[in-house]
Amino acid sequence: MKYSQQMEHRIQVLEQHLKEENPVLLDVVKSFRLLDRVGHQMGFISKDESYATHVSWWPLISILGTFSAGKSSFINYYLGVKLQQTGNQAVDDKFTVVTFTKDNQSRTIPGRALDADPRFPFFHISRDIEEVEAGEGDRIDAYLQLKTAPSDVLRGKIIIDSPGFDADQQRTATLRITDRMIDLSDLVLIFFDARHPEPGAMKDTLHHLVEEARQRHDSNKFLYILNQIDVTAREDNPEEVVAAWQRALSQQGLTTGRFYRIYNPDAAFPIEDEALRDRFERKRVEDMGEIQGRIEQLEIERAYRIVGMLTHTARAIQERWVPKLRGLGKEWRYKVLLWDGVLAMAVMVALLALSLQQGWWQGLSLELPIELNMQIWAGLLLLSLLAHFGVRRWSAGRIIKRLRREGGEKLSSEVEGMVSAFHKNTRPWFSIFHPFPVGWNLFSRRKINQVLTGADHYIQSLNDRFTDPSGGGEGRDKAE
Repeated sequence: MKYSQQMEHRIQVLEQHLKEENPVLLDVVKSFRLLDRVGHQMGFISKDESYATHVSWWPLISILGTFSAGKSSFINYYLGVKLQQTGNQAVDDKFTVVTFTKDNQSRTIPGRALDADPRFPFFHISRDIEEVEAGEGDRIDAYLQLKTAPSDVLRGKIIIDSPGFDADQQRTATLRITDRMIDLSDLVLIFFDARHPEPGAMKDTLHHLVEEARQRHDSNKFLYILNQIDVTAREDNPEEVVAAWQRALSQQGLTTGRFYRIYNPDAAFPIEDEALRDRFERKRVEDMGEIQGRIEQLEIERAYRIVGMLTHTARAIQERWVPKLRGLGKEWRYKVLLWDGVLAMAVMVALLALSLQQGWWQGLSLELPIELNMQIWAGLLLLSLLAHFGVRRWSAGRIIKRLRREGGEKLSSEVEGMVSAFHKNTRPWFSIFHPFPVGWNLFSRRKINQVLTGADHYIQSLNDRFTDPSGGGEGRDKAE
């Protein structure tokens, strides 16, 4: 199956950009094309989709957290530009994509620019919003906006600032955008407000920001930040504030990883005790240095992450999705045969009762009237076909409904892909005994093996650019 015209154009634009920037990643796009063929054949994705669009090809940093957690202040401080409005109240209820500009002034551009441009994250996000909130897809400007900033630290990067997570009136649509944002990001900074040390009251927020993130295969890209920690300096025991948050996060399953403590020095709470002030400042400098170090490493991490996503998807098809489809196929086939048998028995009983009532039995011999003989058998054949295909559709519908229910509030692309592939396998023109799943054959297995072999080669090429085990200087020269 070929891409749609729009998707083909999007892939070509990506290839043209990578041709000049990173030849290794240009070859990775070719592997994504190969992987897409398998996905299209099996029904996991449509011709309007590509696995290459499930990952950001530009370093992407997402900022998540609760209202008044200091997300906007952090962005302004990091950029060195007063771009985002700050305050104790909700001052911005949109997702804001921040990019570099050569102009001397910042600009705010409507969200429609993001929805229609394949070079940015959130391309066609209006379709996802429409799926969960009918009519909201046309109100894309109420959810997204694009801002430009003349800050050198933004060169080659994209930052996304999110609205406060815990007080949203459009929660379902916001969750869909948040999930897309997290999926695409290289680094996710999750902010909590040290001024409101009541983590127990934020159970739902912590669940989505921490517990679900912990279960991801790329959970190492999440950094948890307790912001505005300077306000705890007047506490009898400021360390207890940090401990309370650490306990709350551990209850959500976060038992590893760094917990950063920072504040904005431009708006710092006065700390009169000099020794205490120095201690807080040293900790802030240390943690901010680590956060900035992670951001600076994104260019290198991005390449490895993209290849990792390629490998993860290929193995998921081979090791998880295909076996699950086979299991669903066996379940569906069993249900159809079972109900076919039940309906066949019901028809036979009904026919027996009718024949006895009409006196068509002569001893043990059934003698149908000549004028009804062909009509009855033709009717039985038609009824059997209608019942069979009705049972097929009903059984498939029950399984699909269960898959979506198991997916919960967040219907991930994997769940939707499984539903799409299962639906393809249960189409009326396929025999109930056809090999399950459709599209998984010798050629598709070879394509998956080609992708996995290519991914190993890409990692080796990246290692040659950034490492030099021999100490001869070749790797360093290549990286430079």
